[in-house]
Amino acid sequence: MLSHILMYLSSLIPALLAMSFYTLMERKFLGYSQLRKGPNKVSVMGILQPMSDALKLFTKELNLPTVSNVAPFIVAPMINLILSLVLWSIMPSPSPFLMFSFSLMFFLCISSLNVYTTLVAGWVSNSKYSLLGALRSVAQTISYEVTMALILIWILLFTSTYNMQKLFQSTYFSVMLVMPIMSYIWIVVILAETNRTPFDLTEGESELVSGFNTEYSSGLFAMLFMAEYMNMMILSIFTTSMLITNQSFMYMSEVTMTTKALIMMMLFLWSRATLPRMRYDRLMNLTWMSFLPISLTCLIMTTNII
Repeated sequence: MLSHILMYLSSLIPALLAMSFYTLMERKFLGYSQLRKGPNKVSVMGILQPMSDALKLFTKELNLPTVSNVAPFIVAPMINLILSLVLWSIMPSPSPFLMFSFSLMFFLCISSLNVYTTLVAGWVSNSKYSLLGALRSVAQTISYEVTMALILIWILLFTSTYNMQKLFQSTYFSVMLVMPIMSYIWIVVILAETNRTPFDLTEGESELVSGFNTEYSSGLFAMLFMAEYMNMMILSIFTTSMLITNQSFMYMSEVTMTTKALIMMMLFLWSRATLPRMRYDRLMNLTWMSFLPISLTCLIMTTNII
């Protein structure tokens, strides 16, 4: 038992390293998108910039608001990061760490728990800015999770399995080509789920002074930051394994899967570099008035056909 735990913890080290360099890739991508260099001073071409950022954040003094509830204020970012790391263990790959029969249901349960960490983080800060950002984040996340669940049910009708690894192996056709509308909706939904541009209303600096994490600093802020980027990487891997054909699974190398995931991760950065932030009422209308009816209609049509 102890050896399995140690193996799992050791498998998280590459994931955390990938997350740190993903932040560097984002800053480089945004820099060249805006005709500037981005980080280029630390070491060679700024390659050690993530290490210096982590060192700076985790060595800074932790300022706790005097009116905050101290214990949940500290625990909420930790739980948020732990939930993201737990999801990493069930991600499909050519050489999976864990085979879990109901991993898809587990994915939905764990991803829905992120709502509570966001709500607690904003509430226990005892700040009006943080509470407003937390409420908006919860409303946005819950709204888009409904559409996410419907799309997953639609995919389950084709694969007939709750196991992500079997879903990955049995995807012998491109869902993106079979139903491009549902694929487009899924991509928009995961952008909203991870609070990324143009749906980063929960962290809109111009309206909310950074949203639910206004009162966080140093290491606790870094944990919230790390959890967000881990979720982006996890959803990128899941999306590529679910929407893109995997006919060559038995012959596919780790490099091939990593390349497909990187392309999806670049989409997150591309949207941030090009798209303006949406208005909040339009964001909510998009899911309840557009995505939900469309996904329900596609689900009913597919059910009747099958």
